[in-house]
Amino acid sequence: MLPPSTFHLVLILVFSTCHHSWALPSASNLERTNSLHVPLYRKPRSTWESKELGAWAREQKNILGSKYGSPRSKKRATGSNSMVNQGLDSSYYGSIAVGTPPVAFNVILDTGSADLWIADEKCVTGCNGVPTFDSTTSSSFQNLSTPFQITYGSGQATGALGKDTVQMAGFSVSEQTFAVSDAVSRGLLTSPVSGLLGLAWSSIANSGATPFWQALVEGGAWDEPVMAFQFTRFGNVTRASDLEPGGTFTMGSTNASLYTGDIDYVNIPDGQNRYWTIPVTSITVGGASVALSSGGQTNYAAIDTGTTLIGGPPQDIANIYAQIPGSEPGTGDYQDYYAFPCQTDVEIQVSFGSRSWTISAADMRYNQVSQTLCMGAFFSLETSDSAPGWIFGDSFLKNVYSVFRYNPMSIGFADLSETSKAVNGVEGGVASATIGAISASVTGTSASTSGSGNHLGGNVTSSTSQQRTGLSSAIHNVIGWLCFWGFGLDFLVDLVSLRTFK
Repeated sequence: MLPPSTFHLVLILVFSTCHHSWALPSASNLERTNSLHVPLYRKPRSTWESKELGAWAREQKNILGSKYGSPRSKKRATGSNSMVNQGLDSSYYGSIAVGTPPVAFNVILDTGSADLWIADEKCVTGCNGVPTFDSTTSSSFQNLSTPFQITYGSGQATGALGKDTVQMAGFSVSEQTFAVSDAVSRGLLTSPVSGLLGLAWSSIANSGATPFWQALVEGGAWDEPVMAFQFTRFGNVTRASDLEPGGTFTMGSTNASLYTGDIDYVNIPDGQNRYWTIPVTSITVGGASVALSSGGQTNYAAIDTGTTLIGGPPQDIANIYAQIPGSEPGTGDYQDYYAFPCQTDVEIQVSFGSRSWTISAADMRYNQVSQTLCMGAFFSLETSDSAPGWIFGDSFLKNVYSVFRYNPMSIGFADLSETSKAVNGVEGGVASATIGAISASVTGTSASTSGSGNHLGGNVTSSTSQQRTGLSSAIHNVIGWLCFWGFGLDFLVDLVSLRTFK
């Protein structure tokens, strides 16, 4: 039994903290919470310091903001995914994990489309030798029984929509809508690739789903609203393997070691947020300007990581090759392409804004088609009236560090650092599809929810949220009831929590 003086002292402390317990939640309560519409705080604390009180105040504001509709907090995390260069710069893929328990798959990373699809375990066409997804092994899979089809320039994929947990680079989206494809055009998938991850805007998603990347950024899961790419070059390496290191895909930040100087951002024009689209302002060949078309969509370019080459309006492409001595249009299978003497080093510069970017001679010289002629990376392309007239793929992107920014909507380019250049052509082991730890997660939404411009993301949750033990949970409930009736014992909860919470 406590001496009277001690008992009185405890009562004074208890009653004096009761009022404050309703205004200032304890540190342990903050750390025990499993899901909050607020930033993640990973630093444990035992006393109220000035900066921690400020963090708590900001948290309270964010709680009310998420409840009554203000923008969600952005500070969460950043993550990187090592890409693989497949087929001598033909495509680049990264890895995701799907389901519960998670199963890893390789997918093409494509900023030119907005849907995620994976080959189904029951796939009947175009999936031979490809790792496939068996939805029956995932306890979190939901079959939406909705038909799905998407068409690319190189083929199409069909199947049905479902929902499941999707992970990548330390991020997770639960209830992410994606397609399980049971028929894929031949040649669209080459092992070990099992599907495609669309990284464009929800407005072009055939599935009607908010894309994985957009769910993360709108859910506040990224430190910064950006994703960035650094691609490798192996097309000019004679003995390169079919699979080589492909570079780095970063979500939630940029990697300062991979570029030098400033990132030059170009805003996406109003009404163009379907693809990652910016205007083409000039092109030069060997320093000579090329006459470009104007009007409509012809002077806009989609920056497309899922495309190998560079397509543009037929007359503009003809004007480019007119500046290259000895060039000639292709025929047969090479119709709409051009060839030029392999011994000619062609340097092309393109500008989307204030700066010009050089496409190296190695990337312009895509492939040799005869003893003396090489196929050029630029080819004639006629797009629909609503699509950009230009598609700039990896032949351009290998020459820059590229950044895709959600807000303000823009695309940025920077010069590659010596670190990035040093890995070009350096053969080595490639990353395999792996499952990593999760730093932040959100709940997926349908595109119809955000299509009106009111972008609604899911709740951000920390995978390291601390769990209560049974004993401390019971103590908390009992003392909370007492405090409700005026016996404010939250102070004692803190004392007990220091020992019982893990």
